[in-house]
Amino acid sequence: MSQPLQGKVALVAGATRGAGRGIAVELGAAGATVYVTGRSTRTSRSEYDRPETVEDTADLVTAAGGQGIAVPTDHLDPAQVRSLVDRIADEQGRLDVLVNDIWGGEHLFAWDSPVWEHDLDNGLRLLRLAIDTHAITSHHALPLLLRRPGGLVVEMTDGTDAYNRENYRVSFFYDLAKTSVLRMAFSLGYELGPRGATAVALTPGWLRSEMMLDHFGVREDNWRDALDRVPHFAVSETPRYVGRAVTALAADPDVARFNGASLDSGSLARTYGFTDLDGSRPDAWRYLVEVQDAGKPADVTGYR
Repeated sequence: MSQPLQGKVALVAGATRGAGRGIAVELGAAGATVYVTGRSTRTSRSEYDRPETVEDTADLVTAAGGQGIAVPTDHLDPAQVRSLVDRIADEQGRLDVLVNDIWGGEHLFAWDSPVWEHDLDNGLRLLRLAIDTHAITSHHALPLLLRRPGGLVVEMTDGTDAYNRENYRVSFFYDLAKTSVLRMAFSLGYELGPRGATAVALTPGWLRSEMMLDHFGVREDNWRDALDRVPHFAVSETPRYVGRAVTALAADPDVARFNGASLDSGSLARTYGFTDLDGSRPDAWRYLVEVQDAGKPADVTGYR
């Protein structure tokens, strides 16, 4: 198996489940050493109270062909993040890829709830989890990443810049959080580009995360059973798909051409030629605009 990231070191911040786990595993499959962080461990769960753990993710990274290293971390705590980065520096002396995927806000937002009706404490907590965590992690990790030229920072969000600019996303707080992360990538691109590194914003499409599968009462092996109730779910993708997008970016010697850009898994699949685990190429954000938001019946022909 080709391992284009052999010898590279990555930090996937927020890798317990979902996109973060998929990204970590694919970086491992490409040969990277991957530090994976999160708050859910085999001895302590976050407020999500779900079974996925950072140790499980690290084991999956190693099984895929890389080296997975779990470091339980609360990215709202600068001291914990500083300790994490110091450990990577001591053990590896380098950091080539930083993926800021910390989120943790699924239980904090209310759909279509205006700001004056939305629970204020939940909204402010969501912003802290979505924005402060990324800023704290970048503040501490980027000096290490900049020790060598060619570093990559991936800011994970929901929605492309073009889509979020034209569409209200869920609620005031959710919209602000996801749009802010897009701007983070732009700002980091401005600051990192002249110093030899690249920053991008990246969004998956409709993600078949563990939580989404549970929400629809299906598993990965029978996810199509949900289509009777949610036909547009046919364009969904596994977390490994966006993981392959990150791996392709990290292995691209010309990745600087994307500096500061907003990217998505579907468009990068066309650019780099990778597929999802089933051999398809879901193109969710184009589908959302041209089919779902246009009020057309679900039909993924030409979109996966």
